[in-house]
Amino acid sequence: MDAVPGLDLAQPPFDLLDATAQARLQARVDMGFHPRGQTLITAGMASDHVLVIVKGRVHAFDLDGAGHEQRFADYGPGDIFGAWAVMAGRARHSYRAETDVVSVLIPAALFLQLQADCPPFAAWFQEGLAVKGQLARRGRDSELAELMGTQVGAAQLAPAVHVPASTSIEAASARLREAQVDCLLVDDPAHPQPGVLTRTDLLDALTRTRLPLGAPVGPLASRPLVAQQTTDVLFQALTTMAERHIERVAVCDGDAIVGTLGMAEVLAHYASHSHLISLRLARARTLDEVADAARGMTTLVRTLHAQGVRMPALMALVSALNSRVMARLFTWLVPADVQGHVCLLALGSEGRREQLLKTDQDNALVVDDALVWPQLEAAMTRFTQMMGEVGYPPCAGGVMVSNPHWRLTVAQWQARLHHWWSHYDAQAAMDLAITLDARVVAGNAALFAPLEARLHELGGDDRLLRAMARSVLKFETPLSFFGQLREGEHGLDIKRGGIFPLVHGLRCLALKHGIRHRNSFARCEALVQAGALDARLGRDLAQTLAVLQRLRLDAQLVALDAGKAPDNLLHPTTLRTLDRELLRDGLRVVKQFQQHIRLVFQLGD
Repeated sequence: MDAVPGLDLAQPPFDLLDATAQARLQARVDMGFHPRGQTLITAGMASDHVLVIVKGRVHAFDLDGAGHEQRFADYGPGDIFGAWAVMAGRARHSYRAETDVVSVLIPAALFLQLQADCPPFAAWFQEGLAVKGQLARRGRDSELAELMGTQVGAAQLAPAVHVPASTSIEAASARLREAQVDCLLVDDPAHPQPGVLTRTDLLDALTRTRLPLGAPVGPLASRPLVAQQTTDVLFQALTTMAERHIERVAVCDGDAIVGTLGMAEVLAHYASHSHLISLRLARARTLDEVADAARGMTTLVRTLHAQGVRMPALMALVSALNSRVMARLFTWLVPADVQGHVCLLALGSEGRREQLLKTDQDNALVVDDALVWPQLEAAMTRFTQMMGEVGYPPCAGGVMVSNPHWRLTVAQWQARLHHWWSHYDAQAAMDLAITLDARVVAGNAALFAPLEARLHELGGDDRLLRAMARSVLKFETPLSFFGQLREGEHGLDIKRGGIFPLVHGLRCLALKHGIRHRNSFARCEALVQAGALDARLGRDLAQTLAVLQRLRLDAQLVALDAGKAPDNLLHPTTLRTLDRELLRDGLRVVKQFQQHIRLVFQLGD
């Protein structure tokens, strides 16, 4: 049977139909011609057809109470409209041909029958953004993307081999060979959990510490135990190893240790080279070596993104590697005896673990009140310079440890927190928002702990929360009245108009409800679980954020290929039909969320 022009059965949602349904569809559709100015569907009325545009443009519009026309959305080649008018028996909007239009007409009865016969096809039209995005990925994910759902328990685990703390180095070495494992679990009555003993630990004990073969291994074991649950995904295990600078974790089923998982087992599933970057960072001895390792992260992002790795997992892995770069440079510059008196914080997207390509630096420092180190300012200035030299440009807003505003003693931080509580102006609200995402990267985490607790106490101040939340409404979503994609002179700024309102809105809600997660996806999930966010809206918010991050990354990689600096601009006319639809749906979710924030924080007009 000849294909119908303009009806691409390989694209969503028609790729959700089986071959028989696709043949039935092709046999019964018609072609339609609609002259410019013709109303194709009228609001409140049923439609005889679902339409797929082949050529031309259609705009949807509503009439307000005064009878004035307000444009809702634009539709172009490949776009589908009229489904709701068929399913519900009445259209939500009116549709008019803005130019001469050629369309594929799907009879209403056929469309309803296809939905009845194919639930995924029905879900595409009936469900929200989250389900639509999931259906769009069906059949497109690579083997690696499918393994994103593979649980740790499904991997080939090494057996958990236990030895008592009194075991000698010689006996432990023999036990490793006998069991053919890379590590032992050392049980010690003085500790509630076993420690981990690796071949490297034994080698260091003999060659560096010069311990005798008969020395007990108890003191050599590493604690606390780093573990993953069998229900965790393998990619999380990979991220944990990169972040904790280790190559093996214990695997638990509840409280029971069922085995160990090493980098080799994880890499049996993944083709990425993140472990190579991690190892190169660990072995780097010069700034050039760190820079060389860091340069590999763009290639890693490009590879994993092309293979279908989901945005939250990809961002978590990249942030773990970025943290290793920061920690490596910091420990080079700060003497060992000073490191216990300072605490390096990652802020912004790095603090939230939502980093992808390298962006500007966002960091801060907490300094022990008792520290006397005359070289502090020079070291932090050099840290900022070194970060720039390995590929992380300075922050245009000066949110860096080289700036005294973000390099404070514990007492100074406490005073600033009190100032935020008593002076909730725009600057205070912005500084507070930045600090709420703070995550310890290096140094003494205990210095930040009391400040973090005080930070979250500020969530009880409704006036401060309102001052913060107003920023969610600061940037207008790039949809004209109710839905038309609006592109500026240089493009559509997806960060200002989409990503920021979501990230900051979730941050404000998390502070209000005492949720301490930093990551936006984790904040969203926790808000839903706490009953502070509708489950359906929460699902669409998470999916929207992933879609917008993915679209921005696509555009940034294209810019890099063209030799340009990556930015936050999208050009909707260059997007494929599905991506334009997801973008438009996502921005509607952003507008809905902005209205939710307006109501929750009583922001008025």
